[in-house]
Amino acid sequence: MSVGAVSRTAFEISTKFDRAPLAYTLSGVAAVVYVFITYTLVRGGETARKAALVCCGGELVGVLTVGTWTVVDPEAFPEATVWSGFGWGYLFIPVLLPITGMLWLRRSRRS
Repeated sequence: MSVGAVSRTAFEISTKFDRAPLAYTLSGVAAVVYVFITYTLVRGGETARKAALVCCGGELVGVLTVGTWTVVDPEAFPEATVWSGFGWGYLFIPVLLPITGMLWLRRSRRS
């Protein structure tokens, strides 16, 4: 997910940012969050686990907020973001990923 989000965002920002700056900026934020979560999970440790948990929570809030916004006011986003329609363009992985991550992080704490 990290590689896909970063690649898509880099292409969109470099080729068509002026068409939908809000959408592409939000996609960029999502890409940075995915990379940071991946880094913290690889790094390991309690501090990294907590940071990943906070990021997963923030990601979920972002997906739910932007997903709802894109459904209620589609004209606000002339181009889709990673979070549009709750991740419709990514098979809903953006909404499932933070939930799965938080569950996994919670379970891994007990181990």
